[in-house]
Amino acid sequence: MLIEALEGDVTVVYCNAIAASVQIEVEPVGRWFEAFLKRRNRNVSASFQELEEEEELSEESEDEELQLEDFPLLRTLDPKDWKNQDHYAVLGLAHMRYKATQKQIKAAHKAMVLKHHPDKRKAAGELIVEGDGDYFTCITKAIEILSDPVKRRAFDSVDPTFDNAVPSKGEGKENFFEAYAPVFERNARWSSKKHVPRLGTMDSSFEDVDHFYSVWYNFDSWREFSYLDEEEKDKAECRDERRWIEKQNRAARATRKKEEMNRLRTLVDTAYSLDPRIKKFKDDEKARKENEKKAKADAKRKEQEEKERARQAELDAARLAKEKEEEEAKLVAQQAKKEKEIQKKAIKKERQKLRTTCKNWNYFGDNESDSVKMMEDVEKLCDRLELVSLQSLNEGLALGSKEEGKVAVEKQVQEVNAQLQKEKDAEVQARQAVRTTVQASGGGGGGGKGWNEEELPLLIKAVNLFPAGTNARWEVIANYMNLHSTSGIKRTAKDVINKAKNLQKLEPGQKDEINKKAFEKFNKEHAAVPQTVDNAPTGFIPMTETNTASWTTEEQKLLEQALKTYPVSTPERWEKIAAAVPGRTKKDCMKRYKELVEMVKAKKAAQEQVGSKSRK
Repeated sequence: MLIEALEGDVTVVYCNAIAASVQIEVEPVGRWFEAFLKRRNRNVSASFQELEEEEELSEESEDEELQLEDFPLLRTLDPKDWKNQDHYAVLGLAHMRYKATQKQIKAAHKAMVLKHHPDKRKAAGELIVEGDGDYFTCITKAIEILSDPVKRRAFDSVDPTFDNAVPSKGEGKENFFEAYAPVFERNARWSSKKHVPRLGTMDSSFEDVDHFYSVWYNFDSWREFSYLDEEEKDKAECRDERRWIEKQNRAARATRKKEEMNRLRTLVDTAYSLDPRIKKFKDDEKARKENEKKAKADAKRKEQEEKERARQAELDAARLAKEKEEEEAKLVAQQAKKEKEIQKKAIKKERQKLRTTCKNWNYFGDNESDSVKMMEDVEKLCDRLELVSLQSLNEGLALGSKEEGKVAVEKQVQEVNAQLQKEKDAEVQARQAVRTTVQASGGGGGGGKGWNEEELPLLIKAVNLFPAGTNARWEVIANYMNLHSTSGIKRTAKDVINKAKNLQKLEPGQKDEINKKAFEKFNKEHAAVPQTVDNAPTGFIPMTETNTASWTTEEQKLLEQALKTYPVSTPERWEKIAAAVPGRTKKDCMKRYKELVEMVKAKKAAQEQVGSKSRK
């Protein structure tokens, strides 16, 4: 290095008297040899003294600029838990962390020692904890970790202040560059290679973006997790235990390393999927390919449009025709429904009018028995007569006297009874035909006695009434049939068993025919108003339309509960019972009660008869 000339000195150049240069090997010794080695290792040409002076100046400037932050929790740290402490915060370098140089770390440690050394604090009158229990041990551990490059790198890898979070897709959709640029810059510190490319801007070229994601998809991270080892191999008592600890630690490090690489891969994948530039590049490529296919696509599209237009025209024509037909059918159905509703209301009105008229005249009877009988006949007329007949009858009752009205009603009742008798005769003939068919199919019972049409549904009812498990089941079924059959033929248990087996062999169509006939008979027998049941209140009982639907289990429970709630002495008992069963009228409840009473009586009678025979 040339020394600066002093003021007034003159520089003289000798041109002719200079001797030829000679190369001589010089071997440095002492401090000059040490300076030579340092220059060679550092690949610099400056002298040792200059380097020392620069280092001293830099240390002084760093010492002057270095400002330590107080760590309020320093005195509360547990030396035994040193591994979980923040070493940078302990030395007051929490604001610098991994950017702190070794000189700054040593300066910070020096300042902390001067302030917190036990001798200093003891001299100030502070009570010191003997042994390793004093918090100053935490400062010693901090400098031990941060002064060793290997240990410091292990601690920096698990820096508790480092944000490992990866922005979600929702965060990056609106502000992609603002959300992801800081994250990539933050994670670039883990790269083993220098000069990691930045995320860039929306104006970055395709080559820059491709290079950025190429680097991050092949990211080589130096981050390792040896600091989090749960076991220390130095504490092992033997070689086998040390090997086992090393094996466990290697497995834990590999797991954490894998999680770290997955985190980085998730970051890159998420950013790639949300990067508007990638979408732009893809759109441009897609547009280029679409332009190449546009000519072929246009021709094909036009052809398809023509076919679709023709097909749509056919569909529209068919749809309009169908809608027109449906509209016409709908109008016809609405008109028919309207007429039916009008007729239904008119019939209901005429029926109510007939009931009211007869009720006002006490049903043309002088005593209760005649009134009840006439009330049943009136209900029969309401069920059987058509609208015209009801209107004619009501007009006659309105214009005539009580006696004339009674005669008109009785005449109408006789005509209805005659009609019912004709229907009954026709039904008997139909039964005879069905019985002939059943007998021809092997339906003969025991002893050569044929089974008529009435006995077959009765047998089916008895089999359902007395299920399997009933004591002396088939004897009970036989007695039940003997009690209720009108044929006069006494059936034995053997006859019943044989017939039941024959019924099982019948075709489904024949079984349905038998059940259908039985149901029609049941409806005709119960079309008229039933006789008043036991314990029913006396006097006039206004009847309403019956509900022909079968009784559900819930309705049966409500009826039984209502019968218990309203005893015989309750005024207007059946009106209250009907109110307790939604959807059922008083007439329905009375009919159901009578059916249940008859069923229970028949069942008890059949079982008692079998019991008496067994006792004999």
